[in-house]
Amino acid sequence: MLCEVCRPEKLFQRAKFLPILFLNLVLTSCIPYANAQSSQTTEPTGKISGTVLSQGDNRTLSQVALTIKSHEAGIFRSILTDYDGHFEVEGLPPSSYEIKVEESGFDPVQTKEKLDGPSLKLLLYLRPVKWTPAQQGKYTISVRELKIPVKAREEYQMGMECLGKSDSRGSVNHFTKAIHAFPGFYEALSQLGMAQIHLGGMEEARKAFQAAIDLSKGRFAPAQFGFGYLLFREGKPSEAEAILRRGLEVDGNAPEGHVILGMALLALDRLDEAEKSAEEALVRKPGYAEAYLVRADVNAKRKNFREQIQNLEAYLKLEPKGPASERAHQAREVALRSMGETQPQH
Repeated sequence: MLCEVCRPEKLFQRAKFLPILFLNLVLTSCIPYANAQSSQTTEPTGKISGTVLSQGDNRTLSQVALTIKSHEAGIFRSILTDYDGHFEVEGLPPSSYEIKVEESGFDPVQTKEKLDGPSLKLLLYLRPVKWTPAQQGKYTISVRELKIPVKAREEYQMGMECLGKSDSRGSVNHFTKAIHAFPGFYEALSQLGMAQIHLGGMEEARKAFQAAIDLSKGRFAPAQFGFGYLLFREGKPSEAEAILRRGLEVDGNAPEGHVILGMALLALDRLDEAEKSAEEALVRKPGYAEAYLVRADVNAKRKNFREQIQNLEAYLKLEPKGPASERAHQAREVALRSMGETQPQH
């Protein structure tokens, strides 16, 4: 599921740390579902993009947190700006959106904008706050970001490019170099963990995720989502649930966290909760393909084959060549046969 946010040039965008989780997605025998919208529905194509700058010196601000939401459209997106201070959110319907920007050392900014065309571009300026000793702790993240050497950033970016090409071994090499250049680079450690999962190095992945969690003091949710995914892969859904919920306490708006939690709950046969987790993911990111897979599995276990088929078709429409597309086609055929067998014979 290499979506637009996985482009390697978006070095520090939060969404980019996560979609790689599903490149090696292991599906259950039923394959997931969805609260499927009709295959005839046209997907929204609107886009909101822009740049966040420091007021006064026009310096671009990277890894700044933004939220974009619309109550009337039921949309909530949470993203970070990339290395050049740029952000971009696609797949939005026409609506009024509330955009909020927060960054340590700056006054928060909130604005309301209307998307009534194909795209909306914004320039958002943050005003530096006047420093006081009481605010010293708020500068930790910004100072850390400034300390990341260029070499570490470059190696991290090359590692992401390798992951985008399914070159896990190459990505391990680059992420390892990034960590050597900056030992506190917990983002690189988290992605190293995912690359190791792809290579079957579960123990190495465990160490990488744990190191990322320790270095970030539990404040970097993607590392906890990755660790939870590892535990799910190892057949430990109860342990996975615990760490995934801790990650969602840090970032409850991350759709991938809700989807992996749904996978763990499904393995625990807690179908209603698994379905709710998938729906939470779709509220935060409408059209999130993997959420439909979880819902398809829920309906398969309920033997609700019609809903299972609809959700599989929703996934295939969103990801026709996705990592689970072949299995989704197979599951759809099985569900069609099962549904036919349950119909009364004339």
